[in-house]
Amino acid sequence: MTITGTAHRVGAHIDTDAIIPARFLVTTDAAELGANCMEGLEAGWIKRVKKNDIMVADENFGCGSSREHAPISLLGAGIPVVVAKSFARIFYRNGFNMGLILLEVGDDFEKLGDGDQLEVDAEKGTIKNITTGEIITCTPVPPFMKEILDAGGLVDYVKKRMGN
Repeated sequence: MTITGTAHRVGAHIDTDAIIPARFLVTTDAAELGANCMEGLEAGWIKRVKKNDIMVADENFGCGSSREHAPISLLGAGIPVVVAKSFARIFYRNGFNMGLILLEVGDDFEKLGDGDQLEVDAEKGTIKNITTGEIITCTPVPPFMKEILDAGGLVDYVKKRMGN
């Protein structure tokens, strides 16, 4: 579970309405939501993102409402992982349930600059800043959560376990 991509930094207390504004909640289609990802923060933000790029956030990322559309929009935008100082609790759970990798790094998020090239190994709990050579360690994704991620989220995990 290694992902290499460009870091896109955002600030503190980015709420789910900034991630995907309410006016776009007429669908659960990941591609459609992804096309409008972060539109509440900055119009056209998504134009800078390429598949496998990495969101880097300050504290309390994903605060606000409990909408599952927020992690779906990040995945639809091609962002498979968010590295943050901290996450809002409900977003953290929703993210994993939707198949989004979330890694909490505390103050070490400061070592990851906008535009830096990163290599994230969620299983080992390492984030290498290829641009600076800095290596950050964090709690790796536990095996049971990796199973959910590998299945594509909680719904697909349950279907697989039930033999559907």
